[in-house]
Amino acid sequence: MTIRPIVRYPDRRLALPARPVTAFDDDLRELAVDLLETMRAAPGIGITAPHIGVPLRVVVLELDAKEGPLTYVNPVIEWASPEMIMHREGSVSMPGVNDEVQRHARVRISYHDLDGNTRTEESDALRAVCHQHEIDQLDGMFWIQRLSRLKRERLVKKYEKMSRP
Repeated sequence: MTIRPIVRYPDRRLALPARPVTAFDDDLRELAVDLLETMRAAPGIGITAPHIGVPLRVVVLELDAKEGPLTYVNPVIEWASPEMIMHREGSVSMPGVNDEVQRHARVRISYHDLDGNTRTEESDALRAVCHQHEIDQLDGMFWIQRLSRLKRERLVKKYEKMSRP
């Protein structure tokens, strides 16, 4: 269990598509544990391997203490509802700033678990937002790209100001 350094915006690694996981082994399990520890320390509710500089398609979410953390390997959105919702989003790679982003209200994803088994999951509300947000990140799309240019520029300036020593 290691808390790893988080890649900060505007690091270009956040704009690169992540590679599919092909080996479901102890290294993958260790990566998932490190992602969970890093996310909790940030703190956050979702994190991807690219957030810690590892270009693999791995997501860890922890939205409910009872349910505990969930790991999604190679997740893909299979279906998205036509209904849309607005939700306030942010990122462990750009702490301190957030804004409302429009997302599909419901999605169905397919993914692999840590043992390589294929799974599907339907989600709505916060979980659907998180699935879309993190899969975007795996595709190299940082969440602020979903905002208007004006909102995006305002958030970047705010973040740069907050990040100055």
